[in-house]
Amino acid sequence: MPDHLPALQVVLPLVAAPLIVLVRHRGFAWLATTAVSYTCLVISILLASRVASGGAISYAIGSWEPPWGIEYRVDALSAFVLVLVSLTASFVAPYAHRSLAAEVRPERHYVVYAMYCLCLAGLLGITITGDAFNLFVFLEIASLAMYVLIALGTRRKALVAAYQYMLMGTVGATFYVIGVGLLYLMTGTLNLADMAERLRTVDEVRPVLAALAFITVGIGLKLALFPLHQWLPNAYAYAPSMVTAFLAATATKVSVYVLLRFYFGVFDPSALYGPLHTREVFIALSVAAMITASLVALYEQDVKRLFAWSSVAQIGYITLGIGLANQAGLTGSIVHLLNHGVTKGAIFVLLGGLALRGAGAPVTMAGLAGLGQRMPLTAFGLVIAGLSLVGVPGTAGFISKWYLITGALERGQWWLAAVIVGASIIAAAYVWRVVEAVYLRPAPAGAPAAGEAPSGMLAAALGMVILCVYFGIETSFSVGGARDAALLLLGGGR
Repeated sequence: MPDHLPALQVVLPLVAAPLIVLVRHRGFAWLATTAVSYTCLVISILLASRVASGGAISYAIGSWEPPWGIEYRVDALSAFVLVLVSLTASFVAPYAHRSLAAEVRPERHYVVYAMYCLCLAGLLGITITGDAFNLFVFLEIASLAMYVLIALGTRRKALVAAYQYMLMGTVGATFYVIGVGLLYLMTGTLNLADMAERLRTVDEVRPVLAALAFITVGIGLKLALFPLHQWLPNAYAYAPSMVTAFLAATATKVSVYVLLRFYFGVFDPSALYGPLHTREVFIALSVAAMITASLVALYEQDVKRLFAWSSVAQIGYITLGIGLANQAGLTGSIVHLLNHGVTKGAIFVLLGGLALRGAGAPVTMAGLAGLGQRMPLTAFGLVIAGLSLVGVPGTAGFISKWYLITGALERGQWWLAAVIVGASIIAAAYVWRVVEAVYLRPAPAGAPAAGEAPSGMLAAALGMVILCVYFGIETSFSVGGARDAALLLLGGGR
């Protein structure tokens, strides 16, 4: 059984989804989803420990050895992302039982759980596969499930948001598969490791550069890379809260993982960052995202949209490390996958409790007024997660930004360090809007009666809030795993 853990990581949620549809019972669907989520977490931790002690794991599907057959490969980077995805799932799945009651009609609950399992299988599959076309298959499994999950929101705008995301996601997938097709044409293989080796001997570089452009735009659409981010604010704002929490913490992060894998694992970084000026492009787009999206968030009244725009800005921090392309910068980017994942997951699950108390009504800035008296634990959790978003010392967000600033200084780009600090100050401004409404404004007339969210929802939310502080103090896994992954990408690790 231990030898088959890489396959079980994907097979379990993939099998659970049709089983949930066949049974069509809300209680069974929730129990199956929760059990699968926790099992995937255990498997991902076991795989991460094996990689840490013994190096990368290669699993040949059907005993067809790579590069002839499909390979599942777990190394320092993929193990780190597997833990992020399954850890988020282990918090969101138990939380969903009560959260869906306020935001999705009961007869649709089993559909949510089935699509959630499919999405989980797709994200885990993207992370673990070592085959470029198999990655495309998992990318589409996850994306199709996301479209349905977003469309199941109670507001009519959820359908528009899902349709908008589907259009842009389809374009992204098309661009990606064109890029992979060009790479296959030049190398004759779909195995990522074998493809990287063969690309080193290719003389005709123009098809390779075209493939790079197609893959960058395709994955950029999936991860909401500025200015390809237009689908994200509406998708996050109108999806059910448990869906928003899961997607915000995992979906864009897995897409960043794919971009990292191609840029540093398949293509030659020395060629990319020399004559092509790829570093400058990523730095420019990242800075634009950090500043522009944060300024938009300052004026949002819908709280979910506010934090959705914040996610666009935070993706800018993550992609900034790709532009820095040094160990400190990449460590900051990779650790921010985890730190921003738990931070934004905590915020959206807390907002789900507010939606439940408000009978599914949108959470607005006016609706937050007086929350410190009505729901003190929820209010306190929002403040702590907000501080992590800003990057206050002692929180997870500080660790990420410290390494990004270090990476910028190592490059001699003081102005970039100043931009990171400036964008964090803007983040402090929109987080302060939330704090001011929660603690300094009286509750509006007709506000819901005092009372926290149900214990199951509150426990999941506060658990993620605790992680926002834990990963800001104990960094052996977060920074240690990110540093190993950065060394791997730069050619000095396993």
